[in-house]
Amino acid sequence: MDRIDGLRAFVAVVDAGSFTRASERLGISNKLVSKYVAALEAQQGVTLLNRTTRALSLTPAGERFLGGARRVLSTVEELDAETRAEEGSLAGRLRITAPVTFGEMFVAELTCDFIHRNPGISIDLRLTDRYVDLAAEGFDLALRIGVLADSSLIGRRIGGTESWVVASPGYIAAHGRPRHPQELRDHQVIRDSNTANTHRSTFVIEGRAVSVPLPGRITVNSPQAVRKLALLSEGLALIPRFVIAEDVAQGRLERLLAGFAGPQLDIQALYLPQPFIPPRLNAYLDHLRTNLTPVLKEPLPGS
Repeated sequence: MDRIDGLRAFVAVVDAGSFTRASERLGISNKLVSKYVAALEAQQGVTLLNRTTRALSLTPAGERFLGGARRVLSTVEELDAETRAEEGSLAGRLRITAPVTFGEMFVAELTCDFIHRNPGISIDLRLTDRYVDLAAEGFDLALRIGVLADSSLIGRRIGGTESWVVASPGYIAAHGRPRHPQELRDHQVIRDSNTANTHRSTFVIEGRAVSVPLPGRITVNSPQAVRKLALLSEGLALIPRFVIAEDVAQGRLERLLAGFAGPQLDIQALYLPQPFIPPRLNAYLDHLRTNLTPVLKEPLPGS
């Protein structure tokens, strides 16, 4: 057995969660996938996967082995891609993670456009609001929004947006309209736990950045859930512009405190330090930056 085949089978089983789904991804039989993984375990002298009738799980040895297996396969793919790039075409696989709402609204469609333009590229796009460990989980790229913690990752800014304070007409009729950021303390704010500081936000007041408390009884980990609760008049909300631009344009939500600049959010692409950036990754980053900027800066519909 070619050791690379064994590594591919092992990683595919882990990613797919079963031998059957791994065989479908690889285009080979279930029996052959099992044979490759068993041969790899024999070569390593350890059991990499716990197998039961109901589920598969990594053994401690398998967990340690997985990161290295991904790196080896990535290196092989990069060598293949370099060869093809010299012939003028991009090829290989990219594993990308992005926030759920942003990914559903923008990244999925832009990714499809990219692979249509580059038939030799395949992309595994995972949407999650969890901070993914790129090295441990074998990802090439993470898209993240907002203030980022100190990191050893390389960051490239691909766009930006801002957060708006909004409320439904029903909420405003019942509770009034804040005229100043400090008046937010007198309201219920629906808070998004994905933000850097759930309980406070920064506004520019008389030329200075001022931290303002955001009191509230509801905290959720999804900007779409925050939006839905705001539409239901459960409180004020501080939401990225791209999530609620259409609601504001249609009058379902109203922007408040427009005279006070709220949080400015960078959209960044993060990847691991490496001596050689694969051409397919550079091309994907350029595609995102070129196509995201005009979309995020478009005027509101009907404005």
